[in-house]
Amino acid sequence: MAKEEKAAEEAPKKSKKKMLIIIVAAVVVLLGGGAGGYFAFFSGPSAPKAPEPGKVVALEAITLNLADGHFLKLKLSLQATLDATEEPDGSKALDIAISQFSNRPLAELASNEARDKAKAELRKKINEAYEGHVMDVYFTEFVMQ
Repeated sequence: MAKEEKAAEEAPKKSKKKMLIIIVAAVVVLLGGGAGGYFAFFSGPSAPKAPEPGKVVALEAITLNLADGHFLKLKLSLQATLDATEEPDGSKALDIAISQFSNRPLAELASNEARDKAKAELRKKINEAYEGHVMDVYFTEFVMQ
């Protein structure tokens, strides 16, 4: 009878150990998955991928009236993105350039800094007009008189 009681006591001890091991393993798995999920969720959105350059489209030169009888001869090139399905039509870009540069005083565009600022504004407006399919604008001719 002593052997039967001893065997009966060992059975619950073994099942308690197995249960404890299962619980510990489950906690470890949940914490590991939880930590990975935490980092994936709270690490923030990944940075947007920079567009890849596609074709460069040269536009015809235009002459614009500046303030006080001065002129600006401007020639642009548009850098399309690689995912642009077709070559961008330059009419929107030229219209935006005419609106931006017409009737400006010569002094507003004379320095490199002012020209770079105007180019950045133009790039932003053109990018919006072409819905992100034009990534850059180049001045290939910029002559003021």
